[in-house]
Amino acid sequence: MTVPDQTLMPGQLLARGVSRHMLSHGFVTVEELVPTRGLRVDMMALGPKGEIWVIECKSSRVDFTSDSKWEGYLEWCDRYFWAVDSDFPTELLPDDTGLIIADSYDAEILRMGPEDKLAPARRKVMVQKFATHAARRLQSFRDPGVAALANV
Repeated sequence: MTVPDQTLMPGQLLARGVSRHMLSHGFVTVEELVPTRGLRVDMMALGPKGEIWVIECKSSRVDFTSDSKWEGYLEWCDRYFWAVDSDFPTELLPDDTGLIIADSYDAEILRMGPEDKLAPARRKVMVQKFATHAARRLQSFRDPGVAALANV
């Protein structure tokens, strides 16, 4: 089932392009994952060697300036990135974070986020959360009635 572009929000369109690009690097992604109570990342990517990246999709200046929680995401990933479109004022984004330029069909990593490897215990927890989140999403597509029961 394909979702028409006009039914997706701007951030969701960016996420789609980023997800497609991440696949070309051997990464898989999930959207709206909760690493801990009070935080919800736009995207989490799991790499072929177990690396975990967080990618926040920002569709406008207001979207970026209203996000006050992003620094809390740093402790839940090996690398952190912003994904924005080509019209976004990138000078607003911190230099010590990754930068991805995206549209609804693809993306390009312009600046690699610095690596700060997760501790093994935290990595294990995050991989388990990633897998559980992905499995619940898949199950909700197969059986939409179960979504309400599982808080998907």
